Order: sequence, then structure tokens, then C-alpha cells
Amino acid sequence: MAVRSTRTDGGSTLPGPPGEVHPVDGLLPPVKLFTTGLQHVAAMYAGVVAPPLIVGAGVGLTPAELALLISASLFTAGLATLLQTLGVWRIGARLPFVNGVSFAGVAPMLAIAKEHGPKDALPVVFGAVIVAGILCFLAAPYFCKLVRFFPPVVQGTVITLIGVSLLPVAVNWARGGTPGTPGYGSMRSIGLAALTLVAVVACTKLLRGFWQQLALLIGLAVGTLAAFPLHLADFGAVGDAQVFALPSPFHFGAPKFDAAAIVSLCIVMIVSMTESTADMLALGRIVDRPADERTLAAGLRADGLATAVSPVFNGFACSAFAQNIGLVALTGIRSRFVVATGGGILVLLGLFPVLGSLVSLVPAPVLGGAGIVLFGTVAASGIRTLAEAGLESSANTILVSVSLGVGIIPIAAPTFYDAFPEAVRTLMHSGISAGCVAAVLLNLLFHHVGTARRSPTAEAAGAAVSTATPS
Repeated sequence: MAVRSTRTDGGSTLPGPPGEVHPVDGLLPPVKLFTTGLQHVAAMYAGVVAPPLIVGAGVGLTPAELALLISASLFTAGLATLLQTLGVWRIGARLPFVNGVSFAGVAPMLAIAKEHGPKDALPVVFGAVIVAGILCFLAAPYFCKLVRFFPPVVQGTVITLIGVSLLPVAVNWARGGTPGTPGYGSMRSIGLAALTLVAVVACTKLLRGFWQQLALLIGLAVGTLAAFPLHLADFGAVGDAQVFALPSPFHFGAPKFDAAAIVSLCIVMIVSMTESTADMLALGRIVDRPADERTLAAGLRADGLATAVSPVFNGFACSAFAQNIGLVALTGIRSRFVVATGGGILVLLGLFPVLGSLVSLVPAPVLGGAGIVLFGTVAASGIRTLAEAGLESSANTILVSVSLGVGIIPIAAPTFYDAFPEAVRTLMHSGISAGCVAAVLLNLLFHHVGTARRSPTAEAAGAAVSTATPS
């Protein structure tokens, strides 16, 4: 019988000799920690700065105020990632799990800005975000019990959808990032994305060991250097950036609490909790440390606490960044301290805007080329999970096919749910949350309700119910 070693943080036990350190808890040499942590920052940077850019423009902020909002998002994303990876008490999943600004809240925040006007928009948004974060923190130990409704067939479906949902983002980056801007969709942009993609693939094929694990970072560097002669990158942003800037608490005014705004952001938070749960389950499978109820509750508490505190420093709701799961799968580096190092780099980028401007030199097409590899890797991980989930069962085949179809609807037709009530639009606008809800409901129908629950065949086809220790 295999001997199991015990985690010191109260999480699940793991196979292995007594005292053996799991790769998730392994500490890498300093140079490797920094370079691989920097890869995670490069993979998520565009996703962190996009929401404040969009919301700031919608509110009508000046360039200086917009720079402050971006720095705040980087700073709070770093704090949230450190909390998630290192953990305090029962807060933090202690997995290589990246947190950043949730994109799910952008549309509701723009609607709040339109209703309340530029002067009160951000205080109202920040008040609603604080309440939504508190809701997430308090609901975490109850929400995590849904893990028993996420057997491998559901997990595989959701992981696949995470990758598929992100691929259009990579394609848009490859074309230039923002439709309507000069050069969007040009051969220069697409060619630069292709060069980056080829560089990543070539590094993965030709390099070995540590250098192979840096394939993404090398590809980003090759693409960025090639962007300069193509006039797709310049150092202008570096010259204009401040060297150092401390976060100014409630710079845009004290938070205001509006009932409608609070309801809207709480719905967004529930959607983010669903996605974070799916992401933690996916990451747990990839790093060979399955996420049990205790881990999920701790991870959701970190999401909630980071979200509640973020507005103090002019930040928004924090949630999981699925693209970094692809990077963990691609590199095979499972250490949570690598991602914690990335969190530390994000904090520095927030405190030293000039450093953030250096990272922003990476043009959108370069991120697009790398994103195709990253997001495709996530989808491939989902397919691998599905291959182990018993698809010979007709019930599971229907579950996967319908859930994938529902999840792809908002990807293929982004305006499909425009005529639906706002609560439905918020939930179903994300292919990840839409497909996740469909998969969970179908799993309930086929494996938990009525005769299916009593059928030995159905029991074998469905995944085992979680026996994790309650939080």
C-alpha cells in the first residue's frame, strides 16, 4: 500500500514517501524562479491592463488617471496572486494559481458609469466591488461543496471550454488587438504573430531542460525585437512613465453603495466564483494535486478578500486567470513559488510604472502568437481529461456535446443573449460559465436524479463523488 505524505497547510494528502516534497511546494533556484515567474507576468499582462483601460476610457479619465488605474490593477493583481499562492490561515489555494482583474465585470461597470456619470462612477463601482468581495469570502465554504458536481466528465468539458473560449482572444491579439486601430488585421500584424508562434514551437522542439521551459518567454522576446523594424513597437511609453508611485487609497473618492450596482457586481462575482472553481479543479489535475473542498474554499476566500480590499487601492474584482493554467501545462513547472514570484513582479510593476511600461512594449500580435500555444494547451488538457472520463457512456457523450455547444454559443455569436434579462446575459455571456452551468445541470440529470442515480451503469459512467474534508 502506498505511503501518503501530509501537507502542512491542512490540504489533501498526496502519494509518496514520508517527507517527500510535492512539485507544487518545490522551491526553484533564484534565476529560474525569476525567469519563469516573468513568463507568467508576460502571459497575463494584457489581461490585467485591458479592464482598467476600457473602464477608464468609458469613465473619461485623463491619461495620468488612466496610468494610475492601470498601476493599481497591476499592484492588486500581484497582492491577490501572492495571497492565492502562499496563503494565510485558510485563505489561498496554495497552488500555482494566478489572480488578476476579472474581465467579467467590465460590461456592468460600464453600465454603472453610464448611469451615474463620470464623477460618481468609480466610487459607486468600488462600493459594489467591496460588497461583492465580502459576499464571495463568506460564501466560499458553502460554494466549494459544489465540487461533488464536478466529476472528470464535467471538469474535462469545462477545461476544454476554457481553452476554446480564450482562443478568439489570441486571434484578436494576432490581428492587432483593437479593431479599428491602424494596422489592425494587416499582414504585418499577422506575420508577427506567426513569427512568435514559430519561435515558441521551434524552442520547444530544439531546446532542452531549463531553456525549453522558457520557450514562451524566448518567443515573446523574438517577436518583440522583430516588431521594432516593423514599427509595431516603440519606447515612447517608457519615456513618459513615472519611475515610482505609491498607491493612493481611494484616489477617486470614498466608495458609494448603490443597491442596483451591488446586485450587478454580486452576480458577476458568482460567475467569477464558478469560473475560479473550474480553474482550480483544472489546475489541480494538471499539477497532480486534486483540488478538494478545503482547497476550493481557501482559493475562493482569497478571491473574495482580494476583491474586497482591491478598491482601497483603486483596483477592481480579482479572479482566476485561465491563460496561466496553459503555461503551467506547457512548461511542466508546477511550483507555486514560481507564480508567487510573478505576483511579486506584478507588485513591483504597480509601484514602478516605468517597469510596467517595459512589459507593455510587447505588442498585441506577439501576445497573439504566444496565446495560440497557451490557450490551445488548456484545451488539449481538457481533451485529455475527457479521454479518461468514460465517453463510451451515451449519457456522458450527450453531456459533453450539449455543454460544449452551449459554451461555444457566446463565442460564435457574442450578441446571442442580448435580448435576455441582464442576469441571464451576465451568466451566459461567458462561454466558460455557460458551458459550466450546462455541464453541471446535465451531470445532475444523468447521474444524480431519478433512476440514473440507482443504476450501477450510471454510477460507473459518472465520476466518483468527492470525499474531501469539509472546510
